[in-house]
Amino acid sequence: MQEPHDDIARVRRCALRWVVLLAAVMGAARANAQGSALFADGSDGYACYRIPAIVRTPAGALLAFAEARRNSCADFGDVRIVMRRSKDGGKTWSAVEMVAENGSLQAGNPAPVVDTRDHRYPKGRVFLVYCTGDASEAAVMRGEGSRRIWFRTSSDEGSTWSQPVEITASVKLPGWHHYATGPGHALQLMHGRYAGRIVVASNHSENDPQPAGHSYSAHDFYSDDHGATWKLGATLAWPGSNESTAAETTDGTVVMNSRDQSGASRARIIAISKDGGARWDSVFVAKDLIDPVCEGSMIDYQYRKEHVLLFTNPGNERERRDLTISVSRDGGRTWPKHSLVDAGPAAYSDLVAMKGDRLGIVWERGNNGGIFFTVMPIAPLFH
Repeated sequence: MQEPHDDIARVRRCALRWVVLLAAVMGAARANAQGSALFADGSDGYACYRIPAIVRTPAGALLAFAEARRNSCADFGDVRIVMRRSKDGGKTWSAVEMVAENGSLQAGNPAPVVDTRDHRYPKGRVFLVYCTGDASEAAVMRGEGSRRIWFRTSSDEGSTWSQPVEITASVKLPGWHHYATGPGHALQLMHGRYAGRIVVASNHSENDPQPAGHSYSAHDFYSDDHGATWKLGATLAWPGSNESTAAETTDGTVVMNSRDQSGASRARIIAISKDGGARWDSVFVAKDLIDPVCEGSMIDYQYRKEHVLLFTNPGNERERRDLTISVSRDGGRTWPKHSLVDAGPAAYSDLVAMKGDRLGIVWERGNNGGIFFTVMPIAPLFH
C-alpha cells in the first residue's frame, strides 16, 4: 500500500506539470502575438486598421475582416471593410481585398457569419453584415446624419461577393439614431426549434444623447429564411448596453454578452434568450467578467465531450490591455476561469474555433501596429 505522502507528492508533480504546460502554451501564444500583423497599420494605402472579425468556412478556410481607415485611426472618415483569406490554418494569407465601401464615407462594423443550413449552397454561404454612416457617431446621435444596415454574400469563400442588400427598414426603428452591428462574427443557431436562424448582435442609440451612455441599448436581429427577410429582436432592458457578441448553448439558448457603455459595472452584461433571440428572459451583470468598457468576442466550443462558452476581451477593469480568455461552463452565468494571452495593450478581438483542438484570435494590440492573429491549443483552458 502506498503511503499518503506518496499520493500527495504525485498530485503535486501532476499539478506542476500542468502549470509548466500552461505557461508554455501561453508563452507560445504571446510569442505568436508579437509576430507580424495580419493587418498592419500603414500598409496597402491605409493609415490604420481596426475592428477585427473572423469566420471559418465548412472547407476550413479562414476569412478575416477589418475596418481599413484611409487617413487616420478616427472612427469616422474614409473607412472600408477589407478581408484576407487563409486556407492553411492561418500560416499564410491572401492579399488585402476591399469587400465593402461607402464611397469616401464610412463602411464598418463587420459581422460575418457562415450559413451552413441552406441546401442551395452545400459548401456554405458567407454573409457579411455591416453598417454605413454619413456623419460621426456623435453627430448621428444628435440626429445629424444616418446609419444604414446592409449585407453581402459569397458562396465561394469570399472570392466573389453579391451586390449589397440594404435591410435598414427591417432592423432599425424610426426613433433610433446611431446603429452598430456586432462588431465581430454573427451567429447561426444549430440546436432546437430555431436551428438555421441567423442572429446578429447589435446596438443602437435612441433619442438625444443621455448621461453615462444611457441612450445606448443592445439588441439583435435575425433571419429564418437565409437572408430573404429580417426581423428585429428585443432590446435589452439595460440602458448603456452597447457592442455585443452572441453564442448558442447546446439546448438552443442564446447568450448575448454586451459592453457596459456607462462604465459603472466595469464588467460585462449578459442576456439570456430561450426563443432564439426574439426576447430576452433575463439580463444581469457578470461580475466575474471584468471589462474596461471595450468590445469582446464569445463562441461556443466543444472540447472532447464538453461544451463551454469562451470569451476574449481586455481583462482589466481600467485599461485596454491584458488580452484574456475566460471560460463559462454554465451557459454564461458564471466565468470562474481566466487565462492571460498577452499582458500588453489589447482592445477589440474576435474568436474562431479551428480544427485540431485549437482556437484562433484576431485582435488589436492597442497602438502596436494593427490587427494580429494568434493560434493556441484549447486544452490548457480546461484545466
